[in-house]
Amino acid sequence: MAEIRHIFNEVHFELVRRIAEGGMGIVYEAHQRGANRFEKRVAVKIIREEYSEIDEFRENFIGEALLAADLIHTNIVQIYHLGEISGQYFMVMEYVDGLTVEEFLEEHRERGLSVPVNLAVFIVARVCRGLAYAHRKRRADYRPLDIVHRDVNPRNIILSYLGDVKLTDFGIAKALDLMHDGEGEIIPGKPEYTSPEQANYECTDGRADLFSLGVVLSEILLGRNIFLAEDNPATWKKVRNMDTPHFPSERREIDGALQTILAKALQKSRHDRYASAMEMLYDLERYLYSEGFGPNNEKLAGYLNALINKQLLSSQRPIA
Repeated sequence: MAEIRHIFNEVHFELVRRIAEGGMGIVYEAHQRGANRFEKRVAVKIIREEYSEIDEFRENFIGEALLAADLIHTNIVQIYHLGEISGQYFMVMEYVDGLTVEEFLEEHRERGLSVPVNLAVFIVARVCRGLAYAHRKRRADYRPLDIVHRDVNPRNIILSYLGDVKLTDFGIAKALDLMHDGEGEIIPGKPEYTSPEQANYECTDGRADLFSLGVVLSEILLGRNIFLAEDNPATWKKVRNMDTPHFPSERREIDGALQTILAKALQKSRHDRYASAMEMLYDLERYLYSEGFGPNNEKLAGYLNALINKQLLSSQRPIA
């Protein structure tokens, strides 16, 4: 660790602490330094050393940076820079001061609390906005990029203490000419959030992300994942075959209108699902704001800061 810290100091990044780990990379909070006492708080994602020499992992890491660098949206974590030091690839990203939805849910479970229904829908609606933008993104020559995130899950959604909602980690996304996708050979993403077409080794489009987002919404509302089973094959079997729950029976605050949204997002056939993220977003926002007022960033910020003292976050651990 001391060696990594020293290497990054040479390029004006001070690594402060480890904030996230994935299968391919590690993310650190860092201070970027420049001339005349310039300093910016950023996140630095480093490809794991054992994967740096593997072409597929290295190309996907580079592909993620190339893809996400041009995704400039308030609900997507911004990528600032892709760099390489002594064969070690890294990307510099927007730092979001907050917690992941996974951590947010864990806080509720530990305290025996349920997330308010309107805030659950608000969080998912903001992710849906980010997906609507990504799915429609085009290249400079106006060709569609055909982006599919393929890993929408609570760990990849960050809630800032200012009330912003950000989708991150396009590491296994597929897009035109940028990413190695392996569809038909592997099942990308966390099993309990995959779509039926992913679980069937089929090619995906943006509707797969909407299924995953429906799973996330159901988990925020119920406090548990509806498809998680004892192992991956059993989980994929539930994804393919399990009937959509009647959510009002599981939580009385869930009304018929929200049941309809969840049922449509969780259709087994993509043809019966929402046709686009914009269509799903319209229903989510109509649910929230049909009476003229609903939750906003400030309300989410107030809820987060009342829920948790950010100085006590379990993820606030120093660099080892």
